Amino acid sequence: MKSATPIEAFAAPLFVFIWSTGFIIARFGMPYMEPATFLFLRFTGVLLVMGLIILFWKPIWPNRSQTIHIAVAGVLLQFGYVMGVWSAVRLGMTAGLIALIVGLQPILTAWSASWVAERVNYRQWLGLVLGIGGVALVVADKTSFLDIPMSAYGFAIAALFAITFGTLYQKKYCPDFDLRAGSMIQFSISALLCLIVALLFETREIVWNAPVIGALLWGILPTSIGAISLLFILIRKGAATKVTSLLYLTPPTTALMAWILFDEPLTLMMLAGLLLTMTAVILVNYQGKIVAKR
Repeated sequence: MKSATPIEAFAAPLFVFIWSTGFIIARFGMPYMEPATFLFLRFTGVLLVMGLIILFWKPIWPNRSQTIHIAVAGVLLQFGYVMGVWSAVRLGMTAGLIALIVGLQPILTAWSASWVAERVNYRQWLGLVLGIGGVALVVADKTSFLDIPMSAYGFAIAALFAITFGTLYQKKYCPDFDLRAGSMIQFSISALLCLIVALLFETREIVWNAPVIGALLWGILPTSIGAISLLFILIRKGAATKVTSLLYLTPPTTALMAWILFDEPLTLMMLAGLLLTMTAVILVNYQGKIVAKR
């Protein structure tokens, strides 16, 4: 068994924690601002922060071909995924249901792993199946299929495909790049797309209050800069299927946060799901060298 490097050992749990807060800040921010408007401000804030960083630490800029690949991955990972999730929440989808739908990503990634020359073994398949079962247990008590428009399901499924194929695309075409330069490229194109959507389809009305400001600041710093940088590190260090298996821990972690912050119920079924998802992640990652095709 190949032991995890210090970077991987530190990055993985921190990534799961920060990534899980995405549904929490959506709950804080969505009642007061439309998705594209919020995300435009969030991505613009990221660009301002990264611009200051670049002034002091000069990045290595990619060539034209690599820039295009990084931008495509950014459209999928930033604009496609986040816009899909937040739009679904805005339209009334529960956090549990959107977490369950996006939680299908490791299964979809495993089905598509041959695209990046990865082979998934039987033990990992077992872990992937157990993982989705654990996710289902965690969100079962929160899931409601009533009064949710079909458009919300469309946005949720779009988010699922966006993050799945964005991860695979980046793993295949641009796994190694300067995170500062890559972030500027990806968030620039994503901010532009959000601005276009906001101008065409939204009122752009904002109710400024503490929840909105807090959601924006958290979305800019820990989520957009911190979690995405950690995701890039994990994609660079590990196989795509093993990296995305960590996302099985997002719904249980979100459930724990909601229990602490909002006093939402945490049932025995949810706890059983948490245990099952942890077991699934171990099965996918333990000893499981994913063999590259020759």
